[in-house]
Amino acid sequence: MLIQQKAVQCMQDFIEANLYDEITLRDLSTVSKLSPWYSYRLLKGWTGLTPSNYIRKLRLSKSALRLRDQDQKIVDIAFEMGFKSVDGYQRAFLREFGINPSEYSIKPIPIYLFTPYGVKYRKNMMERAIMETVKNIFIQVIEKPARKVIIKRGVKATDYFAYCNEVDCDIWGFLTSIKSISNEPIGMWLPSAYIEQGTSEYVQGVEVLTSYDGELPNGFDIIDLPMAKYLMFNGEPFEEENYMLAISEVCSAIKKYDPAVIGYTWDAKSPRIQLEPIGSRGYIEFVAIK
Repeated sequence: MLIQQKAVQCMQDFIEANLYDEITLRDLSTVSKLSPWYSYRLLKGWTGLTPSNYIRKLRLSKSALRLRDQDQKIVDIAFEMGFKSVDGYQRAFLREFGINPSEYSIKPIPIYLFTPYGVKYRKNMMERAIMETVKNIFIQVIEKPARKVIIKRGVKATDYFAYCNEVDCDIWGFLTSIKSISNEPIGMWLPSAYIEQGTSEYVQGVEVLTSYDGELPNGFDIIDLPMAKYLMFNGEPFEEENYMLAISEVCSAIKKYDPAVIGYTWDAKSPRIQLEPIGSRGYIEFVAIK
């Protein structure tokens, strides 16, 4: 099983690194060190997508972010993303997201972007992972401005995994499509004042300006957060598949830390915030202080 996961991960990494070039089944076979037929079966079995559909969905999602953030012509994006014609790109974009790319570039609405989760994150592979214990946690006082947060509530979730079971992990791709003042979605543990009856403590969302007046996606709420000071806990870089160990080390550091040593106390009225675990920067959490 572990051999299969490594083979699929090699294919996923190759696709990500060569997304804008022509990628053939023989290319995937070469990096997986398996036959083209078996490589096809493995990728589809582990991701639920054929290689061509996996590549198409990832290209379309990357193109949507370019349309949202960059002043580029649709024709240039289409060809840079590896599509053979503008018409083909436009039809594919419409089928994937339910909106024409030209309309989306004018008024970007929240859409479900494809998030290519690596199979190396699967639990049975993590249980075999061995990593040196992260020993250094960087701690810094930062100030977050007053802002609004567009959130999707769960039901009873108190952590990421329960939230995914209740809401679906694809919500992260949807949130990524919304322009954020912090340039990425966040996870939050809400104080009781922000929790509605019958909803979860843990939520995911996007920080936006206090002046935000865009359309609120169906099934989402928006909350106002005042300016607040936070301690940022940033762990060391880690191997991506070992993200659970990196999270655990930061959480342990938070539990042990006493903000009184720098003249503060914990602020229970502001949410605790987590960023997506990314190996190159380390795992990051923000805990409010006063």
